[in-house]
Amino acid sequence: MSGSRAEAEQKGGSRQRLQVNEYKENQNIADTSLRPVQTTVLGVTAKVCLVPFSLSNYNTGQLKRPKSLLEKNSNSEVTCKKSKKAEIKKSCRRLLTPKMEATSSKEESTLQKSSLDVHAESNKWQYKSPSDTVVLSPDTESSQEGDSDEDTTPGLSAARFREMIKKRQPPESKRKKPKKKENETGCRRSMRLLKVDPSGVPLPAAPIQTVLEVDENPLIPPGPLEMTPENQDDDNALFKGFLQTWAEMSKTRSKNTEKELSSIKSYKVHLNGMVISEDTVCKVTRGSISSMAIHPSEMRTLVAAGAKSGQVGLWDLTHQPKEDGVYLFQPHSQPVSCLYFSPANPAHLLSLSYDGTLRCGDFSRAVFEEVYRDETRSFSSFDFLTEDASTLIVGHWDGSMSLVDRRTPGTSCEKLIKTSLSKIRTVHVHPVQRQYLITAGLRDIHVYDARCLNLSRNQPLISLTEHTKSIASAYFSPLTGNRVVTTCADCKLRIFDSSCISSKIPLLTTIRHNTITGRWLTRFQAVWDPKQEDCIVVGSMAQPRRVEVFHETGKWVHSFLGGECLASVCSINAMHPTRYILAGGNSSGRVHVFMN
Repeated sequence: MSGSRAEAEQKGGSRQRLQVNEYKENQNIADTSLRPVQTTVLGVTAKVCLVPFSLSNYNTGQLKRPKSLLEKNSNSEVTCKKSKKAEIKKSCRRLLTPKMEATSSKEESTLQKSSLDVHAESNKWQYKSPSDTVVLSPDTESSQEGDSDEDTTPGLSAARFREMIKKRQPPESKRKKPKKKENETGCRRSMRLLKVDPSGVPLPAAPIQTVLEVDENPLIPPGPLEMTPENQDDDNALFKGFLQTWAEMSKTRSKNTEKELSSIKSYKVHLNGMVISEDTVCKVTRGSISSMAIHPSEMRTLVAAGAKSGQVGLWDLTHQPKEDGVYLFQPHSQPVSCLYFSPANPAHLLSLSYDGTLRCGDFSRAVFEEVYRDETRSFSSFDFLTEDASTLIVGHWDGSMSLVDRRTPGTSCEKLIKTSLSKIRTVHVHPVQRQYLITAGLRDIHVYDARCLNLSRNQPLISLTEHTKSIASAYFSPLTGNRVVTTCADCKLRIFDSSCISSKIPLLTTIRHNTITGRWLTRFQAVWDPKQEDCIVVGSMAQPRRVEVFHETGKWVHSFLGGECLASVCSINAMHPTRYILAGGNSSGRVHVFMN
């Protein structure tokens, strides 16, 4: 019987421990605090006092269990809890009494130290006895929800303890400003800023000066300008000989004999024979080059360069040293965006500028004549509508165009035409069917019929809308006009079939080419080679620096490499109409010439 009874007690004990652990989990007792509060599992949480006290002073009747909880637990659980309550009291008395026996007259530092010791000991006790429960309340000032019993425990209350802690905290120290001495000498100040002389007498007020706004780029006065070089003397014999030579060279022009296109193989051979040297590289303008042209003479080589500063530079490559063959002029006040030698008289060099002027430099008369002027508008490009160069088409940056007739001097223009474009960058006339002209706008390219243009808003015959970014230029092929090449900021060169100008011009070829020149370099403009109209010439951003040639099918043809003689990007390039000569200009005013 005794053996069976022992086994029953062991089973009952294990059952009791299991039930107590389940109860603890259901209550979620997990809060910790630096101030221990002793309570029972089934009782109401007791108030906390931080003064010395003993559990013997408590009335066991105060720790009452709620009826609802008694109803939930069985009789065996209640019996287990009662047996454990006595053990909890003994443990708390053993742990708390030695640490908390002190009078209220002791210093608060002793109370704080004893509280920390109790917390450490209670944690240790709780770890050793997992079946016993000690609840550490996070709030010692207020009771749990639903507990309406008043605190009757004798000793120091929590509010009083908090007041004592506040009193012991040192007050916030404020920095006292030093008192200013009455007889203290102040810091020295400039008498000029005080506007007084050394004797202390106030200075008279300075007269108000009127500041006049000076235009950085004043317009050139209207009318003809003398062709006087800025980099040489007026009575320079070399310049006089230069003017006389080129006036005579323009009279002896080569005959316009139509030549058949060379094969790509023979064309490559000629390109391979074109070289560059130190003698064919020279600084022609002081600013970035924005336009170029080569004189059509077959006897001598003359290169013209237009700069962003409004300058026009001429370089005769037959002069040695080469600096003696460079002549610099200032016919404009803003960038020169377009340069052409007249097809009717190569002694005339026409230049167009952003400043709203179009001038003609006449070598025979040594003067820059004014062809067209409109100070209210900014010009972007021009071309000859007729072969005798008597009628011009001028594109404006605001999207309009002007028809200019040079045979009626004194009149500004014949017509001012409005287009559907918001901007016009380039305008180019068909070489055979001269009634057609192509304009490159901001994103679209339009083809117009000059015979149908009127003063109101004109609709184009054809619109090319394949471009996704800003367009730099659009040109017909120079001999037949059967092709159109465009340069776009989307890093593509496009070639269209314009052999039959109808409602649509189909796209033939797209060539991947880096056209992102950045802010400081002039934008690329792909142009046709006048001798080989199925090939285009364009600058390159590749290293080492070069100028590239592509076929209309998109195949690479040739790269002009110059080694140390070509160490920069040639954004603007021009080919001689009959000879194998290439001139490329960079953004520092330097011209590089490849020739055989």
